[in-house]
Amino acid sequence: MEPVETIAPEEWMTAGPARQVIEVLRAAGAEARFVGGCVRDTLAHRPVKDIDIATDAVPERVLALLNAAGIKVVATGLEHGTVTAVIGKRAFEITTLRRDVETFGRHATVAFTRDWTADAARRDLTINAMSLTPEGLLYDPFGGRADLLAGVIRFVGQAAQRIREDYLRILRFFRFLALYGRVAPDPDTLAAIEAELAGIESLSGERLRSELLKLMAARDPAPALELMVRHGVLARLLPQPVGLSDLIAVLGLERAFGVEPDEPDALVRLAALLPSQRDGAIDLARRMRFSNQESQRLALLVAPPVAPSLPASAATLRVLCYRTGRSDALAICLLAAARQRVSLTALTEALDVIHDWDDDTRLPLSGEDLLALGVAPGPEMGRLLKKVEDWWIAEDFRPDKAACVAKSRELLAVG
Repeated sequence: MEPVETIAPEEWMTAGPARQVIEVLRAAGAEARFVGGCVRDTLAHRPVKDIDIATDAVPERVLALLNAAGIKVVATGLEHGTVTAVIGKRAFEITTLRRDVETFGRHATVAFTRDWTADAARRDLTINAMSLTPEGLLYDPFGGRADLLAGVIRFVGQAAQRIREDYLRILRFFRFLALYGRVAPDPDTLAAIEAELAGIESLSGERLRSELLKLMAARDPAPALELMVRHGVLARLLPQPVGLSDLIAVLGLERAFGVEPDEPDALVRLAALLPSQRDGAIDLARRMRFSNQESQRLALLVAPPVAPSLPASAATLRVLCYRTGRSDALAICLLAAARQRVSLTALTEALDVIHDWDDDTRLPLSGEDLLALGVAPGPEMGRLLKKVEDWWIAEDFRPDKAACVAKSRELLAVG
């Protein structure tokens, strides 16, 4: 296979740890190239994050060469040809060229090969099947470069075959459509996806979570999600029929308030697709193996302890801030504005109040203060603290410590 073109090398290709790994392999006579997302994103003029390398050297030889060069290496997936080189804070996955002998879902029996085209043929999408040398020689056996330029997202070879090899590729298709697509998918591809939808049920919650959140973090996931709704994909992931109007409203508000394209809040966007039911959000998070923090935050966003109806009073918004923290209060108000279709003015006024909130605000009364009043530790102290806190909140957080102590005495006097 000959290179299809030469591109101007970028700094990450020609210097630093990535080039060091490549040169260790080349010095021993092995061929090595950059593959996958780093190639795709370089051609798309997007920031390169992870750097993956492919080589025709077998994994045991890769291990030996890197160890001999003093590079830390971990056998992360030796049976499938993958090792990870670690230089400083950077990690590089290095995978030996492979061809599939037998495939069954995500798992496959592979044989190592020296054939770069055979290795590219087992990848999911054409835009992910290119390879690139540090000198800028681009190898593209399936037309990924042209597809990337045109915004076409398509599978390598037969869509149904690629999907059956790993059903997560259904979700990856729509994620990459959201990130890079500008052309409607081929009808035959969508038909193949519909025919294989049942395979999604075999995927682990962790893998579903990862793909769903990556999709939700795309600059504008709405068109891809609309197709997912139309072809029955989203119904396999979320617990009930989903309308996209609230999400589209959220995206519009993000643009209006200048949310950076690379800093969207995927959980806020996901919350816009869910009904206001805490139990439902918790159940979804459990099925998809969200972290405890993610699970609790998703539940908070869909069913906040204070549900603001905008325009809301400053006092109500400050209670929301106290119960959730300023960051989540901002997200909750964004969601409320999207669902209620309020004016930008009403949302701006609410956000101004929230931005002025100090997250260090605390009830200026402690258990030690109540001990000094003769209150014994235990349930009685807890109940009294709660009553004083409720009063302090109702007074818009204005009473100071002396006022809170006086209120405690008053409550004690009346029993």
